[in-house]
Amino acid sequence: MTIFSGTALCLDRADINTDEIIPARYLTEIDKRALGPHLMEDLELEGFNLEKDLAGIGVLVTRNNFGCGSSREHAPWALEANGIRVVIAQSFARIFHQNMFNCGMLAITLDPDPIDRLFDAARASRLQISADVTTEEITVTAGPETWTIPFSLTGFEKALVQAGGWVEYADRNY
Repeated sequence: MTIFSGTALCLDRADINTDEIIPARYLTEIDKRALGPHLMEDLELEGFNLEKDLAGIGVLVTRNNFGCGSSREHAPWALEANGIRVVIAQSFARIFHQNMFNCGMLAITLDPDPIDRLFDAARASRLQISADVTTEEITVTAGPETWTIPFSLTGFEKALVQAGGWVEYADRNY
């Protein structure tokens, strides 16, 4: 898949860790779908309503150091089980970042100014975001306004996403 799109949820906080993404008590699960109902159930963020805010979301926008904490793949799996295939942030924890690509998902790093613009736009209307892996461009629609934001991927990150993840990439190339 080269284009991911969906309604965006903006979580205005830095350092959202893997235990907040998927609580450690669910780490015995090996089926991604079993993680789905527990996504962010322990996240404490003013104004965040788990059931209301996560419904129908395909893209997550946040601040610095998203995915810090443990190195487990369960955090990207829980996102994927809920239809969230793209996370946009100012920075990511290194292992979480790689786990996203290993799962065939996008972890897009943007500078603070475009992140701030996304948060500002989200205060006024629901954001629709489309991320094109081939062109390395995000298209944002907020009400009547549409704009694009460039992003960059390494060749290997792009190859992992286009293959559908590490396992599929390895099957094709080794």
